[in-house]
Amino acid sequence: MSSGRNANGREVQIPLQQVAPSVVAPLSSTLAITSASHRSANPWSPCDLTPQQSAPAGFQPLHGGFRDHFVEKPEAKYCCESCRRVLCEPRQTECGHRFCQSCINDILSHPNPVCPADMEPLFKDKIFRDVCCHREIMALKVFCRSKANGCQEQMSLQQIPDHLNVCPFFEVPCPLGKCKERVMRKEIPEHLAWKCKHRESTCEFCTTKMPLTDLQKHKETMCPSFPVPCPNHCCSSLLRSELTSHQHDCPKAQVSCLFHRYGCTFKGLNQDMRQHDSTFVAEHLRMMVKGNCLLENKVENVKEELMERCKVLPALSSRLSELESQNEELREKNRQTEQKLATMQKLMSSHSEKLLELEMELRSFRVLREEVETLRGTVENVRTRLSTLEQGGRSGSGSTHTLASLETQLNRHDDMLSVHEIRLADMDLRFQVLETASYNGTLIWKIRDYKRRKQEAVAGKTLSLYSQPFYTGYFGYKMCARVYLNGDGMGKGTHLSLFFVVMKGEYDALLPWPFKQKVTLMLMDQGPSRKHLGDAFKPDPNSSSFRRPTAEMNIASGCPLFVAQSLLETGSYIKDDTIFIKVTVDTSDLPDP
Repeated sequence: MSSGRNANGREVQIPLQQVAPSVVAPLSSTLAITSASHRSANPWSPCDLTPQQSAPAGFQPLHGGFRDHFVEKPEAKYCCESCRRVLCEPRQTECGHRFCQSCINDILSHPNPVCPADMEPLFKDKIFRDVCCHREIMALKVFCRSKANGCQEQMSLQQIPDHLNVCPFFEVPCPLGKCKERVMRKEIPEHLAWKCKHRESTCEFCTTKMPLTDLQKHKETMCPSFPVPCPNHCCSSLLRSELTSHQHDCPKAQVSCLFHRYGCTFKGLNQDMRQHDSTFVAEHLRMMVKGNCLLENKVENVKEELMERCKVLPALSSRLSELESQNEELREKNRQTEQKLATMQKLMSSHSEKLLELEMELRSFRVLREEVETLRGTVENVRTRLSTLEQGGRSGSGSTHTLASLETQLNRHDDMLSVHEIRLADMDLRFQVLETASYNGTLIWKIRDYKRRKQEAVAGKTLSLYSQPFYTGYFGYKMCARVYLNGDGMGKGTHLSLFFVVMKGEYDALLPWPFKQKVTLMLMDQGPSRKHLGDAFKPDPNSSSFRRPTAEMNIASGCPLFVAQSLLETGSYIKDDTIFIKVTVDTSDLPDP
């Protein structure tokens, strides 16, 4: 609630708490009305009030006490010690003084608040609502807030909302939403009938109904029955809807001769066109004959051109037949090339199998060579010990017998040592595999010394590398990855080739064959963008690469053109001379063994 002054200079109270959304703008625009065009500035309207409301909070001021015109001057006990107006929502302090709720809140908002009447300190928890005083104030008699407009009613302060809801002198907004005027309730019918600029009106020409503010524009631009003058000034007026058709028949309209397409340049009024047609009949006929001759010449030229093109058609047809035969020959050559390519692929597969066997043999040879070196060292140690024993035996008695027994024990210990060394080597290998093995179908393969290994691949020393084995589960498929750093097959020298290998496992008898799980190959990007390069494939059930292995591992299957070496070596895929390869096998639909 706020306050303003009416045309007579008296303060009036303006309700803001119970304003309907549709009238918020009119209410806010009347907070300080001083215009002489209105008989009153009272902003109350029936839509702002709620008669059924028990506490008339909607007519209370937002700040300070009531500003209503009381019939009798209120006693001093009903006045606020701060604003000196009649108390609104009275609050009593510990020292016995009364304040409006908004006034006491202002005082308490200051540091170290004190009562303005006796300068006693105030405490928020010692201030209470004075219900008795509030009831007595609501019973005080006041004049209607529309008294300036002529209302002489008197009522209690609490009855103000109910009265203003029916008061004929109370100013309310016009029921038409576009009209912003406020008039007394009793003058609403007269305002709607004669004064409102937005009242409904009827066009006297086409009987269309519309707001009064739109009527003049409707007549000037849209009304089909509004009389308008002919732009050629042939008559006084005609209906706007007839203007378009009239333009064709208007005797004063400016038109061109009907024979302008044949060359006639005459332009004149409609009423002169008949005389022109009758006067220039012969000229018009000559123009038509001339135009007809031109058309006949064009037709003859088109016929000649068509005849020439028809002569070319047989040659084009024969050429088309030759092209079709050449196309058939090319298709046949393409089929033969595809067959040769398939044969070459089979040969390459067989060579790959042979190379795999050779690599397996080389691995076994390397193991044997290491064992031979170990045996040589052991033999050298034995020889040294025997020489020492022989020298000691020559100086003692019974040396021959002792030497023989020592040699026997030495041989037995050497045999046992060899067996233990073999077992330890096997266990060490198993531990290394177990430390790096994965059992969730995912392999992260770290390849160090990329440049050196790449040079070895280019030189033909080590063409490919095998990863450590990984598994789809503890009792699942055994697999590994195989990489050609300098490429293999079609990718040799230009690409890195990456393959997937199914290995012989301990639980193959319990697994479904052929291998059908989806395989994803990926080169990991070590930069912040993480733009990994990858490819995925579903195994071909007819390929020998995915059948149950009979040797240590099946033929590798994958991508010869996995990634170009130029892209690999210029991006962020190599860091600290190391690359990472990830292989993922889908185990979501894999049954338990």
